[in-house]
Amino acid sequence: MTSLVAKRPAAGRVGRLGASALALVVLLLLAFAHLGLGARDVPLATLVEALMAYNPEQFEHFIIREMRLPRLLIALVVGAALAVAGALMQGVTLNPLAAPDILGVNLGASLAVVLATAFGLGSLEALPWFAFGGALFTSLLVYLIGSLGRSGATPLKLTLAGVAVSAFLGAVMSAGHLLHEAGFERLRVWLAGTLAGRDMDVFAAALPYLALGFILALLLARQVTALGLGADVARGLGIHTARLRILALGCVVLLCGAAVTVTGPIGFIGLVVPHMVRTLAGLDYRWVVPLSALVGAAVLTAADIVARVLLAPQELATGIVTALVGAPIFVALVRWQVR
Repeated sequence: MTSLVAKRPAAGRVGRLGASALALVVLLLLAFAHLGLGARDVPLATLVEALMAYNPEQFEHFIIREMRLPRLLIALVVGAALAVAGALMQGVTLNPLAAPDILGVNLGASLAVVLATAFGLGSLEALPWFAFGGALFTSLLVYLIGSLGRSGATPLKLTLAGVAVSAFLGAVMSAGHLLHEAGFERLRVWLAGTLAGRDMDVFAAALPYLALGFILALLLARQVTALGLGADVARGLGIHTARLRILALGCVVLLCGAAVTVTGPIGFIGLVVPHMVRTLAGLDYRWVVPLSALVGAAVLTAADIVARVLLAPQELATGIVTALVGAPIFVALVRWQVR
Protein backbone atom coordinates (compact mmCIF):
# COMPACT_ATOMS: atom_id res chain seq x y z
CA MET A 1 0.00 0.00 0.00
CA THR A 2 1.43 3.39 -0.88
CA SER A 3 1.37 6.48 1.24
CA LEU A 4 -1.69 8.69 0.98
CA VAL A 5 0.60 11.69 0.53
CA ALA A 6 3.33 10.11 -1.53
CA LYS A 7 2.90 12.58 -4.37
CA ARG A 8 3.14 15.66 -2.17
CA PRO A 9 6.48 17.45 -2.28
CA ALA A 10 8.37 17.65 0.99
CA ALA A 11 8.28 21.08 2.57
CA GLY A 12 11.57 22.67 3.62
CA ARG A 13 12.36 23.69 7.17
CA VAL A 14 11.97 27.38 6.35
CA GLY A 15 8.57 26.72 4.79
CA ARG A 16 7.45 24.75 7.85
CA LEU A 17 8.62 27.46 10.22
CA GLY A 18 6.80 30.04 8.12
CA ALA A 19 3.63 27.95 8.11
CA SER A 20 3.87 27.51 11.88
CA ALA A 21 4.34 31.23 12.45
CA LEU A 22 1.43 32.05 10.14
CA ALA A 23 -0.82 29.51 11.89
CA LEU A 24 0.09 30.96 15.28
CA VAL A 25 -0.64 34.54 14.18
CA VAL A 26 -3.99 33.53 12.68
CA LEU A 27 -4.85 31.62 15.84
CA LEU A 28 -4.09 34.66 18.03
CA LEU A 29 -6.21 36.93 15.83
CA LEU A 30 -9.09 34.45 15.90
CA ALA A 31 -8.78 34.16 19.69
CA PHE A 32 -9.19 37.92 20.11
CA ALA A 33 -12.09 37.91 17.63
CA HIS A 34 -13.72 35.05 19.54
CA LEU A 35 -13.55 37.03 22.78
CA GLY A 36 -14.78 40.26 21.24
CA LEU A 37 -17.53 39.16 18.86
CA GLY A 38 -20.95 37.79 19.67
CA ALA A 39 -24.49 38.86 20.44
CA ARG A 40 -22.85 41.78 22.26
CA ASP A 41 -19.62 43.01 20.66
CA VAL A 42 -16.91 44.18 23.04
CA PRO A 43 -14.41 46.91 21.99
CA LEU A 44 -10.76 45.92 21.87
CA ALA A 45 -9.78 48.31 24.68
CA THR A 46 -12.44 46.85 26.97
CA LEU A 47 -11.37 43.34 25.99
CA VAL A 48 -7.74 44.00 26.96
CA GLU A 49 -8.89 45.65 30.19
CA ALA A 50 -11.02 42.63 31.07
CA LEU A 51 -8.04 40.32 30.59
CA MET A 52 -5.48 42.49 32.39
CA ALA A 53 -7.54 44.20 35.12
CA TYR A 54 -10.70 42.18 35.66
CA ASN A 55 -13.57 43.95 37.40
CA PRO A 56 -16.45 41.51 38.04
CA GLU A 57 -18.87 44.41 38.57
CA GLN A 58 -18.54 45.46 34.92
CA PHE A 59 -20.91 43.47 32.73
CA GLU A 60 -18.61 43.34 29.69
CA HIS A 61 -15.73 42.15 31.87
CA PHE A 62 -17.98 39.42 33.23
CA ILE A 63 -18.94 38.32 29.71
CA ILE A 64 -15.31 38.06 28.66
CA ARG A 65 -13.87 36.31 31.70
CA GLU A 66 -16.75 34.09 32.82
CA MET A 67 -18.42 33.18 29.52
CA ARG A 68 -16.24 33.70 26.47
CA LEU A 69 -12.77 32.89 27.84
CA PRO A 70 -13.77 29.40 29.07
CA ARG A 71 -15.50 28.77 25.75
CA LEU A 72 -12.37 29.86 23.87
CA LEU A 73 -10.18 27.51 25.93
CA ILE A 74 -12.49 24.62 25.09
CA ALA A 75 -12.46 25.52 21.37
CA LEU A 76 -8.64 25.64 21.32
CA VAL A 77 -8.09 22.35 23.12
CA VAL A 78 -10.88 20.33 21.49
CA GLY A 79 -10.05 21.62 18.00
CA ALA A 80 -6.41 20.66 18.50
CA ALA A 81 -7.36 17.22 19.86
CA LEU A 82 -9.67 16.33 16.97
CA ALA A 83 -7.16 17.52 14.35
CA VAL A 84 -4.26 15.57 15.88
CA ALA A 85 -6.44 12.45 16.18
CA GLY A 86 -7.39 12.74 12.51
CA ALA A 87 -3.77 13.23 11.45
CA LEU A 88 -2.70 10.11 13.36
CA MET A 89 -5.55 8.05 11.91
CA GLN A 90 -4.67 9.07 8.36
CA GLY A 91 -0.95 8.54 8.92
CA VAL A 92 -1.26 5.10 10.51
CA THR A 93 -3.97 3.68 8.22
CA LEU A 94 -2.61 5.42 5.07
CA ASN A 95 -6.22 6.35 4.40
CA PRO A 96 -6.92 9.96 3.33
CA LEU A 97 -10.58 9.58 4.36
CA ALA A 98 -9.83 8.37 7.89
CA ALA A 99 -11.14 10.67 10.60
CA PRO A 100 -12.75 10.23 14.02
CA ASP A 101 -16.21 11.12 12.72
CA ILE A 102 -16.01 9.26 9.40
CA LEU A 103 -14.94 5.99 11.06
CA GLY A 104 -17.53 6.36 13.82
CA VAL A 105 -15.12 6.90 16.71
CA ASN A 106 -16.77 10.15 17.87
CA LEU A 107 -20.24 8.66 17.60
CA GLY A 108 -19.23 5.59 19.61
CA ALA A 109 -17.82 7.80 22.36
CA SER A 110 -20.96 9.96 22.27
CA LEU A 111 -23.28 6.98 22.57
CA ALA A 112 -21.38 5.68 25.60
CA VAL A 113 -21.52 9.08 27.33
CA VAL A 114 -25.22 9.48 26.52
CA LEU A 115 -26.09 6.06 27.92
CA ALA A 116 -24.00 6.65 31.05
CA THR A 117 -25.61 10.06 31.63
CA ALA A 118 -29.17 9.13 30.75
CA PHE A 119 -29.22 6.09 32.99
CA GLY A 120 -27.07 7.51 35.79
CA LEU A 121 -24.27 4.97 35.38
CA GLY A 122 -21.29 7.14 36.25
CA SER A 123 -19.99 10.21 38.05
CA LEU A 124 -18.48 13.29 36.42
CA GLU A 125 -14.96 11.89 36.72
CA ALA A 126 -16.07 8.60 35.15
CA LEU A 127 -17.57 10.13 31.99
CA PRO A 128 -14.27 10.21 30.06
CA TRP A 129 -13.82 6.51 30.74
CA PHE A 130 -17.22 5.73 29.24
CA ALA A 131 -16.20 7.81 26.21
CA PHE A 132 -12.88 5.94 25.95
CA GLY A 133 -14.71 2.61 26.06
CA GLY A 134 -17.17 3.67 23.37
CA ALA A 135 -14.41 5.03 21.13
CA LEU A 136 -12.26 1.91 21.57
CA PHE A 137 -15.15 -0.47 20.93
CA THR A 138 -16.16 1.39 17.77
CA SER A 139 -12.57 1.54 16.49
CA LEU A 140 -12.07 -2.18 16.94
CA LEU A 141 -15.46 -2.99 15.39
CA VAL A 142 -14.77 -0.85 12.32
CA TYR A 143 -11.32 -2.41 11.88
CA LEU A 144 -12.73 -5.92 12.30
CA ILE A 145 -15.43 -5.35 9.68
CA GLY A 146 -13.02 -3.55 7.34
CA SER A 147 -10.52 -6.43 7.60
CA LEU A 148 -12.93 -9.08 6.35
CA GLY A 149 -12.03 -10.63 3.00
CA ARG A 150 -8.78 -11.44 1.23
CA SER A 151 -7.54 -7.90 0.72
CA GLY A 152 -7.64 -7.05 4.43
CA ALA A 153 -8.23 -3.57 5.81
CA THR A 154 -8.08 -1.39 2.69
CA PRO A 155 -8.83 2.35 2.97
CA LEU A 156 -12.09 1.99 1.05
CA LYS A 157 -13.29 -0.95 3.16
CA LEU A 158 -12.45 0.86 6.39
CA THR A 159 -14.34 3.93 5.24
CA LEU A 160 -17.40 1.89 4.26
CA ALA A 161 -17.23 -0.02 7.55
CA GLY A 162 -17.08 3.28 9.43
CA VAL A 163 -20.13 4.61 7.61
CA ALA A 164 -22.06 1.39 8.29
CA VAL A 165 -21.14 1.30 11.99
CA SER A 166 -22.00 5.00 12.34
CA ALA A 167 -25.43 4.36 10.85
CA PHE A 168 -25.98 1.48 13.28
CA LEU A 169 -24.89 3.53 16.30
CA GLY A 170 -27.12 6.39 15.17
CA ALA A 171 -30.07 3.99 15.06
CA VAL A 172 -29.24 2.74 18.57
CA MET A 173 -29.09 6.32 19.82
CA SER A 174 -32.47 7.13 18.23
CA ALA A 175 -34.00 4.03 19.82
CA GLY A 176 -32.58 5.02 23.20
CA HIS A 177 -34.04 8.49 22.81
CA LEU A 178 -37.49 7.02 22.23
CA LEU A 179 -37.22 4.60 25.16
CA HIS A 180 -35.73 7.11 27.61
CA GLU A 181 -36.87 10.46 26.26
CA ALA A 182 -36.38 12.50 29.44
CA GLY A 183 -32.77 11.42 29.91
CA PHE A 184 -31.80 11.92 26.27
CA GLU A 185 -33.59 15.27 25.93
CA ARG A 186 -31.14 16.87 28.37
CA LEU A 187 -28.33 16.00 25.97
CA ARG A 188 -30.05 17.03 22.74
CA VAL A 189 -27.97 20.19 22.20
CA TRP A 190 -24.77 18.42 23.31
CA LEU A 191 -25.33 15.76 20.65
CA ALA A 192 -25.25 18.44 17.95
CA GLY A 193 -21.72 19.38 19.05
CA THR A 194 -21.70 22.64 20.95
CA LEU A 195 -19.30 24.83 22.90
CA ALA A 196 -22.04 26.92 24.52
CA GLY A 197 -22.57 26.52 28.23
CA ARG A 198 -20.07 23.71 28.67
CA ASP A 199 -19.34 22.61 32.22
CA MET A 200 -15.77 23.56 33.08
CA ASP A 201 -15.69 20.77 35.65
CA VAL A 202 -16.18 18.29 32.80
CA PHE A 203 -13.41 20.06 30.88
CA ALA A 204 -11.10 19.85 33.91
CA ALA A 205 -11.84 16.13 34.27
CA ALA A 206 -11.00 15.52 30.59
CA LEU A 207 -7.91 17.76 30.45
CA PRO A 208 -5.35 15.26 31.85
CA TYR A 209 -6.36 12.67 29.23
CA LEU A 210 -6.11 15.28 26.48
CA ALA A 211 -2.63 16.26 27.66
CA LEU A 212 -1.56 12.60 27.72
CA GLY A 213 -2.93 12.15 24.19
CA PHE A 214 -0.98 15.16 22.87
CA ILE A 215 2.26 13.95 24.46
CA LEU A 216 1.82 10.45 23.06
CA ALA A 217 1.09 11.84 19.58
CA LEU A 218 4.34 13.83 19.64
CA LEU A 219 6.29 10.78 20.79
CA LEU A 220 4.85 8.66 17.94
CA ALA A 221 5.36 11.31 15.24
CA ARG A 222 8.73 10.06 13.95
CA GLN A 223 7.53 6.48 13.65
CA VAL A 224 4.34 7.53 11.86
CA THR A 225 6.51 9.41 9.35
CA ALA A 226 8.48 6.23 8.65
CA LEU A 227 5.26 4.22 8.31
CA GLY A 228 4.14 6.66 5.61
CA LEU A 229 7.00 5.36 3.48
CA GLY A 230 5.48 1.88 3.61
CA ALA A 231 5.23 -0.89 6.21
CA ASP A 232 8.27 -2.74 4.78
CA VAL A 233 10.45 0.38 4.96
CA ALA A 234 9.26 1.08 8.51
CA ARG A 235 10.08 -2.46 9.63
CA GLY A 236 13.48 -2.13 7.95
CA LEU A 237 14.10 0.92 10.13
CA GLY A 238 13.38 -1.17 13.23
CA ILE A 239 9.83 0.02 13.86
CA HIS A 240 7.36 -2.48 15.29
CA THR A 241 4.40 -1.55 13.08
CA ALA A 242 1.77 -3.54 15.01
CA ARG A 243 2.79 -1.92 18.29
CA LEU A 244 2.81 1.50 16.61
CA ARG A 245 -0.75 1.03 15.41
CA ILE A 246 -1.89 -0.07 18.87
CA LEU A 247 -0.27 2.97 20.51
CA ALA A 248 -1.75 5.27 17.86
CA LEU A 249 -5.19 3.75 18.48
CA GLY A 250 -4.77 4.42 22.20
CA CYS A 251 -3.82 8.01 21.45
CA VAL A 252 -6.84 8.52 19.19
CA VAL A 253 -9.14 7.02 21.82
CA LEU A 254 -7.75 9.36 24.48
CA LEU A 255 -8.06 12.48 22.32
CA CYS A 256 -11.47 11.72 20.83
CA GLY A 257 -13.02 10.33 23.99
CA ALA A 258 -11.97 13.30 26.10
CA ALA A 259 -12.97 15.83 23.41
CA VAL A 260 -16.41 14.27 22.93
CA THR A 261 -16.98 14.25 26.69
CA VAL A 262 -16.63 18.04 26.70
CA THR A 263 -18.40 19.20 23.54
CA GLY A 264 -20.24 16.26 22.05
CA PRO A 265 -19.46 14.98 18.54
CA ILE A 266 -17.95 17.68 16.30
CA GLY A 267 -17.26 16.50 12.79
CA PHE A 268 -14.87 17.17 9.93
CA ILE A 269 -12.08 18.86 11.95
CA GLY A 270 -10.14 15.60 12.02
CA LEU A 271 -10.78 14.99 8.32
CA VAL A 272 -10.01 18.37 6.77
CA VAL A 273 -7.25 19.86 8.92
CA PRO A 274 -4.60 17.13 8.33
CA HIS A 275 -4.95 17.59 4.57
CA MET A 276 -4.42 21.35 4.98
CA VAL A 277 -1.39 20.78 7.20
CA ARG A 278 0.32 18.21 4.98
CA THR A 279 0.09 20.68 2.13
CA LEU A 280 2.18 23.06 4.25
CA ALA A 281 4.38 20.68 6.23
CA GLY A 282 4.91 17.75 3.89
CA LEU A 283 5.22 14.23 5.26
CA ASP A 284 7.15 14.75 8.48
CA TYR A 285 4.77 14.09 11.36
CA ARG A 286 7.12 15.82 13.77
CA TRP A 287 5.74 18.92 12.08
CA VAL A 288 2.32 17.60 11.08
CA VAL A 289 1.26 16.84 14.66
CA PRO A 290 1.97 20.26 16.25
CA LEU A 291 0.80 22.12 13.15
CA SER A 292 -2.43 20.10 13.14
CA ALA A 293 -2.96 21.15 16.75
CA LEU A 294 -2.53 24.84 15.84
CA VAL A 295 -4.68 24.72 12.71
CA GLY A 296 -7.34 22.54 14.35
CA ALA A 297 -7.61 25.00 17.23
CA ALA A 298 -7.91 27.89 14.75
CA VAL A 299 -10.54 26.14 12.60
CA LEU A 300 -12.80 25.25 15.54
CA THR A 301 -12.39 28.75 16.99
CA ALA A 302 -13.41 30.25 13.64
CA ALA A 303 -16.38 27.87 13.38
CA ASP A 304 -17.52 28.87 16.86
CA ILE A 305 -17.34 32.56 15.92
CA VAL A 306 -19.56 31.88 12.90
CA ALA A 307 -21.95 29.85 15.07
CA ARG A 308 -22.33 32.82 17.41
CA VAL A 309 -22.61 35.71 14.95
CA LEU A 310 -24.36 34.21 11.91
CA LEU A 311 -27.86 34.35 13.41
CA ALA A 312 -27.15 36.65 16.37
CA PRO A 313 -28.62 37.00 18.95
CA GLN A 314 -29.49 33.34 18.39
CA GLU A 315 -26.66 30.91 17.76
CA LEU A 316 -26.10 27.63 15.97
CA ALA A 317 -24.42 24.56 17.41
CA THR A 318 -20.77 24.66 16.41
CA GLY A 319 -20.99 21.10 15.10
CA ILE A 320 -23.59 22.24 12.57
CA VAL A 321 -21.20 24.89 11.22
CA THR A 322 -18.32 22.42 10.85
CA ALA A 323 -20.65 19.98 9.09
CA LEU A 324 -21.92 22.62 6.66
CA VAL A 325 -18.36 23.53 5.70
CA GLY A 326 -16.82 20.07 5.97
CA ALA A 327 -19.39 18.04 4.03
CA PRO A 328 -18.56 19.56 0.61
CA ILE A 329 -14.85 19.13 1.33
CA PHE A 330 -15.47 15.47 2.21
CA VAL A 331 -17.28 14.95 -1.11
CA ALA A 332 -14.33 16.53 -2.93
CA LEU A 333 -11.88 14.26 -1.11
CA VAL A 334 -13.93 11.19 -2.01
CA ARG A 335 -13.96 12.22 -5.68
CA TRP A 336 -10.19 12.76 -5.57
CA GLN A 337 -9.63 9.37 -3.92
CA VAL A 338 -11.80 7.58 -6.48
CA ARG A 339 -9.81 9.16 -9.31
